[in-house]
Amino acid sequence: MSESQIVPAPRYLPILRPVMSELDSLRGLAILMVLVYHSYYWQTNLSVFPPIQRLFLTITWTGRLGVNLFFVLSGFLITGILVDSRSRTDYYKSFYIRRALRIIPAYFLTILIPVITGASSLQFLGFSLIYLSNLTPLFGVPIAYPVLWSLSVEEHFYIVWPLLTRKLTNRVLFILAGTIIAVSPLLRLATFYFELPKGWVDFQVFDYTWNSLDGLAFGALLALVLREFPLDRKTLVLSLVSLATLGMVLLLAGLPFGILNRHRPLGAALQVVPWYFVFTAVIGFALLLGSGPWRSKTRNPILEFFGLISYGLYLYHLFFFWLFEWLVRRGFIYKLQIDLFLGLTIRFLLVGTASVLFAWLSRRFLEDPFLRLKARWT
Repeated sequence: MSESQIVPAPRYLPILRPVMSELDSLRGLAILMVLVYHSYYWQTNLSVFPPIQRLFLTITWTGRLGVNLFFVLSGFLITGILVDSRSRTDYYKSFYIRRALRIIPAYFLTILIPVITGASSLQFLGFSLIYLSNLTPLFGVPIAYPVLWSLSVEEHFYIVWPLLTRKLTNRVLFILAGTIIAVSPLLRLATFYFELPKGWVDFQVFDYTWNSLDGLAFGALLALVLREFPLDRKTLVLSLVSLATLGMVLLLAGLPFGILNRHRPLGAALQVVPWYFVFTAVIGFALLLGSGPWRSKTRNPILEFFGLISYGLYLYHLFFFWLFEWLVRRGFIYKLQIDLFLGLTIRFLLVGTASVLFAWLSRRFLEDPFLRLKARWT
């Protein structure tokens, strides 16, 4: 083809496309948020830090919301896949085989490591094998490896949502997703009051599946709106701005009443909800930018790399935090008398580097060989 025959790329692409690379950057952002949270805020005694450092450490609490961003992304992507493949004769086979190839290899390695190292009981392993890690407190079994709770929630979603998507119309699914969003805070509030007589409401009760579905429902709702109620780009922008504004208004209005504290009723019910509004808007804006004339700006190689290894990095990174602390306790890493904040940062760099390397090796040599089977088996 001569230079004069080269067709220029269209200024605007469809908002929904087979490959939406901009979402890979959001995935990378989400896992970095989680990594920062566990590096600086998680299990850190903030009271021993001076005010400026304590403020920074408090802000890193928001990193835990990376899990909630993952939920919204998952709800959006999985619902889109299911709706778009609803008419296929191999609908169930294709979906479940592809999910298994994506999830199981790294997941099984993850639940095996705590058992080998003695950090987990066989009871927890048994529950984890059937994706009930988030429900073990109901049976008196401690959650030995915290990050697995969200994998269980998503797996329960994968079991039920394909069945509903196959049988129901998009509009009925839209109503169902909206109902889940409305009911979830009420379920969390009921759980709060059920636990309150015990004297302490453990955060783990909010990890139960029925208390964690609204993030996935927000993502599903966005996927359904973009398919069933196509909006022009200007209307979509206004809708997304309104959504983000609603989330921020809800957050600010709830601050005096304890919306950030899950040991208070409002926080137990609504702490994550404003962020779900914002994250849904963020995904919508990413889709708009990724399909518009500035789409190259949404391609960040660093974030895309972290998006590529995000699953393994999420699963494995706490092992390296535990390994670091184990080496410190046994004197293998000399406990220097240095500024506490500098110590946290050194730990972040060391643990982060080791976690990223292990996650990349996992992606390259464990996950990718199974992912290549998707084309052959589905």
